[in-house]
Amino acid sequence: MKTFANVFLGLFILKAVIAPPPSETVNYDTDTYEVDLEDLDIYDYNENISVDQGEIEIGTVLPVVNRPIISPEQIPEEAEEEEESTPKLIDGSSPQGPLSPGVLVPETSGVYVLFCFTGVSTCILCTCIATTVYCDDHNLDSVPPLPRTTTHAYLRFNKISRISKTDFSHLNKLQKIDLTSNIIAEIDEDAFRTLPSLNELILRDNRLRQLPELPNTMTVIDLSHNRLGRKGLKNEAFKDMNDLHLLYLVDNNLDHIPIPLPESLQALHLQDNNIQEMHEDTFCNMKDYSYSRRSLEDVRLDGNPINLSKTPQAFMCLPRIPIGRLI
Repeated sequence: MKTFANVFLGLFILKAVIAPPPSETVNYDTDTYEVDLEDLDIYDYNENISVDQGEIEIGTVLPVVNRPIISPEQIPEEAEEEEESTPKLIDGSSPQGPLSPGVLVPETSGVYVLFCFTGVSTCILCTCIATTVYCDDHNLDSVPPLPRTTTHAYLRFNKISRISKTDFSHLNKLQKIDLTSNIIAEIDEDAFRTLPSLNELILRDNRLRQLPELPNTMTVIDLSHNRLGRKGLKNEAFKDMNDLHLLYLVDNNLDHIPIPLPESLQALHLQDNNIQEMHEDTFCNMKDYSYSRRSLEDVRLDGNPINLSKTPQAFMCLPRIPIGRLI
């Protein structure tokens, strides 16, 4: 009985010890929170306090690299001047001698721009998308310096009057040049010949009187609406262009068809010229009547003073009769 009483008393004491204290409802008086911060002694703020710089942690910090710390006093003056005055090329090397138009120099933002004497990047003046440069309708009177990686150059609707041999000479990757609607009257003989990748040349609506030599890699040539006349095309100008597909010579006052033409040719547009006759071997081989020229399906001779019915053998090897006057 005594043992039972001791156990009961121990349980009662243990329950009293671990029981939570009675909770009382607390009413907060909002008036006590309308005290100015200046009246509270717990804020002792000193705006002139000096803080050890090593104790400050700011945002995201770059990882620490194991390299010696060099103070500004330890940097040689010559190294500072060289770093500031010597731009780097796109491959990280330094140019030898002064910069010239067409040299790519990196900006501080990491975007490579074109250095030119005016200090204005062509890709800022014009629009560069990947390796294509659009300089249409910018009132240009000459070809601007283009990046070395340019593959397509559009310089339409400007006032360019002359093409120099140095305008495109550094562009080994250039594939297409479009100079539609300028006032080009003169092109240097070596302006296009040395371009290894050029295959499209558009010179519509200019004042060209003489076509310079072109590379044999051409696939599309458009010289429509110029002033080539009788002597504007060299003899056999297109003979060795084995990949030429489209040749447009509309409205040039030509008096002949520029033969021989490559077998690869698919379209020949000669409308509105002064062509008066066609030889029997212009398109076909009169020594081989079984010869056929399947690829040349589009021959336009309308607008010329030529009667196609006078030389029917000249186009018997073609899949279609040329468009033009038949009587």
